[in-house]
Amino acid sequence: MRRARLHLATCTVLLAVVLGGCGLPGGGPDAGTAAPATSAGTAAADDTASGPTTAPTPEPTPSATPAGPRRTTLAFAGDVHFANQVADVLDDPQTGLAELQPYLSTADLAMVNLETAITTRGQEMPKKFHFRAPATAFAALAAAGVDVVTLANNHAVDYGEVGLRDTLAARAKAPIPAVGLGKDAADAYAPAILDVDGAKVAVLGATQVPDWTLATWPARPGRPGVAAASDPARLAAAVRAARKKADVVVVYLHWGTDYTTCPNALQKRTARALADAGADVVVGAHAHRLQGAGWLGDTYVSYGLGNFVWWRRNSVADATTGVLTLGVEGRRVVSARWTPMLVSADGIPRVPDAAASKRMRQAWDAARDCTGLAARPAG
Repeated sequence: MRRARLHLATCTVLLAVVLGGCGLPGGGPDAGTAAPATSAGTAAADDTASGPTTAPTPEPTPSATPAGPRRTTLAFAGDVHFANQVADVLDDPQTGLAELQPYLSTADLAMVNLETAITTRGQEMPKKFHFRAPATAFAALAAAGVDVVTLANNHAVDYGEVGLRDTLAARAKAPIPAVGLGKDAADAYAPAILDVDGAKVAVLGATQVPDWTLATWPARPGRPGVAAASDPARLAAAVRAARKKADVVVVYLHWGTDYTTCPNALQKRTARALADAGADVVVGAHAHRLQGAGWLGDTYVSYGLGNFVWWRRNSVADATTGVLTLGVEGRRVVSARWTPMLVSADGIPRVPDAAASKRMRQAWDAARDCTGLAARPAG
């Protein structure tokens, strides 16, 4: 299986993606529903067997069937941290999230939101919740099949400037790239550009959650912080720049209103601005709920992917999550499959039984009703 490789020459982000009671048995990846794939033809074999001296006139050799468009698969999941009971995952980073490999590592590129400061130092900032983890968090996600993370969220600077500096230092040594946080604005808004079997995929991250982090630590010239999308224009400019360098452009946003299932007006305005700027995929999380997904013209948008590896599940809605897998041909998203999962008591999401999965898929489809998005690609 093809896996994403970081394109170092162009990646500047480094320095040197309801329901009633549900059972929780594990299971393999959900086949789901998707648009039919385009099959690539294969060249006819050449018959070289010898024959009589006077041979009949040979049939014309059939031409090789032209190969169909190359299909790239992109997988996205929601918010991940390693707080409280989830910290046990890091006792063995190489195996702690092994259950997630069938849903993430089988894609050509997989991405989540890493919602934590990467530090063991610093002081808690004036916020209600504080998340931090050691640098082995990157290794655990890489071992699970994640290829790139965004750090643009409202917990990236939970431990102040000391924690921010540690996070940047850990990012520089991480086995996978991290976007949306940088030593200055240019760094924070820079894409990671990954090579997927010859296709260049640019990935950007930003936050527009109006909290202490965004107010205090937006990245600026000469000052570290998170990439901000409170005004979509700055992020749209970054998308236009990435469009010139990449075949596919992905934006992962931390956005939306907590505990709501419909996108707010700013989310919709931002999605439109990014689509107009050339983004092919726009996904996001933060609301602790699933929000609708579908096509906005030629751009695929998923407004809310929910919690993923998470410490808290006060309700079924808190625990409802999944993995979104997109099939991309050229720049065009031609298929979308969502694999339903539920966060278990240990913080790890698992596929429920078939009946619960069916109900969850129906709810996923119904969430599109308030988004203005289409269920299928146009044309």
